[in-house]
Amino acid sequence: MDIKRAKQEIKDAVEAYLMKDEDGEYAISSIRQRPVLLMGPPGIGKTQIMEQIARECGINLVAYTITHHTRQSAVGLPFIKEKMYGGQAYSVTEYTMSEIIAAVYEKMEQTEIREGILFIDEINCVSETLAPTMLQFLQCKTFGNQKVPEGWVIAAAGNPPEYNKSVREFDVVTLDRIKMIHVEENFEVWKEYAYREGIHPAILAYLELKKENFYRMETTVDGKRFVTARGWEDLSELIKAYEKLDKTIDREIVYQYIRHWKIAKDFANYLELYAKYKKDYGLEKILEGQYSDSTLERLKFASFDERLSVVGLLLGKLNELFRNAYDTDRFVTELFGWLKSFQAAGGAFTETILAAEQKYEGLRTAEQMTKAENRMAKRICTTLEGYGKAILLEHLQGEDVLRYVKEVFAQEVQRRELSIKTAGAALEHAFLFLEAAFGESQEMVIFVTELDTNYYAIQFIKENGCDLYYKHHRGMLFEETREEILSELNEMEQEMREKE
Repeated sequence: MDIKRAKQEIKDAVEAYLMKDEDGEYAISSIRQRPVLLMGPPGIGKTQIMEQIARECGINLVAYTITHHTRQSAVGLPFIKEKMYGGQAYSVTEYTMSEIIAAVYEKMEQTEIREGILFIDEINCVSETLAPTMLQFLQCKTFGNQKVPEGWVIAAAGNPPEYNKSVREFDVVTLDRIKMIHVEENFEVWKEYAYREGIHPAILAYLELKKENFYRMETTVDGKRFVTARGWEDLSELIKAYEKLDKTIDREIVYQYIRHWKIAKDFANYLELYAKYKKDYGLEKILEGQYSDSTLERLKFASFDERLSVVGLLLGKLNELFRNAYDTDRFVTELFGWLKSFQAAGGAFTETILAAEQKYEGLRTAEQMTKAENRMAKRICTTLEGYGKAILLEHLQGEDVLRYVKEVFAQEVQRRELSIKTAGAALEHAFLFLEAAFGESQEMVIFVTELDTNYYAIQFIKENGCDLYYKHHRGMLFEETREEILSELNEMEQEMREKE
C-alpha cells in the first residue's frame, strides 16, 4: 500500500489499542495489541507519519533508530545484587533500566500525557548481539527486564533486504505476533503532501514530467545510485534558501541530495530552464492579468515540456497565495477567539496574554504542534504582546481598551480580505491566460487536476468559490462521462459481434 493508506491503517490501530471499556480498562488487552511493523524502502516518510499520528491522536512519541544503539543502551547495564534463596545469600546479575524505556517515562513526566507510541526504526538491521533483544521486544514488549508501560503502542519500521545488506529476517514466531504493513513509494500521494508542505514548484513541475525519477534504488558496478522522497524534500529547502541568497544551484549541488548522477544532471538542467521561463513569461504580470499576444503566441508553439513548466510556475505561485490566505484566515480566526475571551472575562489584557503564552508553552512542551502551528501560536502571542504594550504606553483603561482592540483587529481583518482578494484575482487571471493560450487542451486539464490535488487550493475554492474553476471542472467531468459511455458502447458492440 502507499504511505497515505499505511498512515491511516496505523492510526486506526493506535485508536483501537487505546480505546477503553466501560470499566476504564483498555478494550484490547496488552497481550493482544500486536506491534505494528512498517516495512518499506528508505526515505519515503515512515518516521514522519509516526510524528503525524502522535500529534493527531494527542499522544506522545518516543522514536529511536535502533542501529545507533548497543545492547547495553537498549537492555541496560548489568550489576550484581545479593538475594536470599532458601535461607542462603547468592550474587545475582540484574540490569539497570533501558535507556529507551527510561526515555518513555521521561516523556510522560515532561508532557504529563500517559499514552504514546514507542517507535523503533531500522529494527531488522541490528547487530548480531542486539537481534535477540529486538525479537524479545516485539514478542514480549520488554527491553531486558523492563516492560513497556501500559498505554504505549509499539511501532517499528524496517527496510526490505534489497535495500540493506544487514537486514535480518524475522522467524515465524515473531511474525505471528506483529501487525505487518508493507508500504511502497507513490508519487501521486507524495504530491498531495508536497503541495501542503510547500515543496519547491520546480521539483513538482519536473517530477510531473519525469515521474519515473521520483524514486530510484539501483545497484551498479560503481555502487548504489538512489533517489528518495526525503532527498527531494531536503533539496527543496536548499533551493528556497539559495533563491533568497541569490546563489546558483548546479548539478554537483543537486547530486549531494539526488544520488543518481543522470537524474541530478537532468534536474539541474531543468532548474536552469525553469528560472528562464519564469523570467521570460513574466509570471507575476500574468497573475495580475497582464500579458501580450506575443507571449500567447510563443506558448502555443512551445514544446510540451515548456508549456507544462509554465503551468507549474503558475501553480507554484498560486500555492503561495492560497497558503498565505489560509494562514491569514486561521490567524485572524484564532486572534478573534482570544480577543473575544478577553472581552467576555472583562479582566486585564495581561491575563489574556498570559493565557495565550501558557497554552503555547503547553503544546510546545507536549510536542503537539506542527511547524506551521508553532509559527501560528508564536505569532498570536507576539501580536497580543504588541497590543498589551500599546495599551500600557497609551495608559488605556476600560472602554478605551476595547475600542483600541477593535480598531487594531479591524486592520487584521482588512489584511485577511486583501489576501483572499489577491489570491482570487490571481486564480481567475491564471484561468483566463490558460484559456487564451490553450483553450480546453491537455494543459488546462493538468492545471485543474493539480488544483484538485492541492490542499490549500481546495480549501480556498471551497471557502471563496471560483466560477472558472467550476466551469472547467464540469467540462472535465462531462468528458470523462462521455468517454465512459463510449467505452461501454464499444464493449456492448464487441459482445454483440461475438454472439453473432
